[in-house]
Amino acid sequence: MSNMPELLSPAGERECLEAAVDFGCDAVYIGGQSFGMRAGPKNFTAEELADAVKYAHGGGAKVYLTCNTVPTNSEARDYPKFIAEAAETGIDAVIIADLGVMAMTKKYAPDLDIHMSTQVGIMNHETANELYRLGAKRVVLAREVGIRDIAEIRRNIPSDMEIEVFCHGAMCVSFSGRCLLSKYLTGRDANRGECAQPCRWKYFLTEETRPGEQYEITEDNKGTFILNAKDLCMIDHIDDLLEAGVSSFKIEGRAKSAYYTAVVTNAYKKALEFALSGKALPESIKEEVYKVSHRPYCTGFFYDHSDAEQFYPSSGYFRDYNFAGVVDGYENGNLTVIQRNYFTLEDEFEILPPKGEPAVFKPTEMFNSNGESVSVANHAMEKLILPSPVPFPPKSVIRTKKH
Repeated sequence: MSNMPELLSPAGERECLEAAVDFGCDAVYIGGQSFGMRAGPKNFTAEELADAVKYAHGGGAKVYLTCNTVPTNSEARDYPKFIAEAAETGIDAVIIADLGVMAMTKKYAPDLDIHMSTQVGIMNHETANELYRLGAKRVVLAREVGIRDIAEIRRNIPSDMEIEVFCHGAMCVSFSGRCLLSKYLTGRDANRGECAQPCRWKYFLTEETRPGEQYEITEDNKGTFILNAKDLCMIDHIDDLLEAGVSSFKIEGRAKSAYYTAVVTNAYKKALEFALSGKALPESIKEEVYKVSHRPYCTGFFYDHSDAEQFYPSSGYFRDYNFAGVVDGYENGNLTVIQRNYFTLEDEFEILPPKGEPAVFKPTEMFNSNGESVSVANHAMEKLILPSPVPFPPKSVIRTKKH
């Protein structure tokens, strides 16, 4: 096992991949056009995958391809060609949930490292050791594994076998993501990346002799979202995970925005650095994870399971900040900004540079692409000029506090 832990970030599309790399990840996990557990994001064609690998490797980050669906017979026949072409792009590893896919990967792309997905449901060292004997370099543990069990697994597997765990993001209400609810209710198979998230819906009961009459389901006084999981957040417990023997810290979110990827990657990168140095994590870094859209946070099943209870009042997100724009350049005391969402000069601004810390930004003027003074930015992707005494670097994200 490497002495340095890895920060693994999600990338559902090219902009997210660049955000992950620019803001400090050590590796990204991405999907191709098939065999991945997220069909919603744009994902990557073979050509796009090759470009993504080039960009990531240029930034010092590895690329792991998600091939973690459970394929049917017809799908399995297409896998050898798919994985052989993917291997040619220079990817570093494949994330796998199926033994047949594992066997085909070893045959048709023998140089790729194999990481066994959380979908496998790896809960103990006996399973991890057997997968190691079959050729796996890494196991992504089930989210139900606690800190003590992680440490026991670490003590009882080969020293060069890596352990990966999710440290942040949405949690599935089913065991290790193996859910049939979406398939039953919508025909969209969660095990093929098409989950409709019916666990987030609001449900009513109907009594068979009273058709049309709905009875609201209640859970004490908290509401009706009885399957609605909180989000995982371990930013304040990185040292515990390190001590338990975690090799790779994984952020959930291949369906999330580039803003989410940038901010959360940046925060966890700094959290890892502070944990490794033995220093306390500043509150300003902890606060970063609250500046992206999120559900109420918990520590999942790592400690007391009661902390992972469901969130009943709604399935919505908390959004305290808006993603306003991205810095495109700096020249002669002026920032060039590409607008992403509506904002005005009256807003409260913060700028987060790649691998940096957030800074308050107080623009007093703003000019559109025609050089006209404006006070409102309401044209998506428009280039704007904002005077700034600080030369914030390109890719810095600008956000505004919601009123």
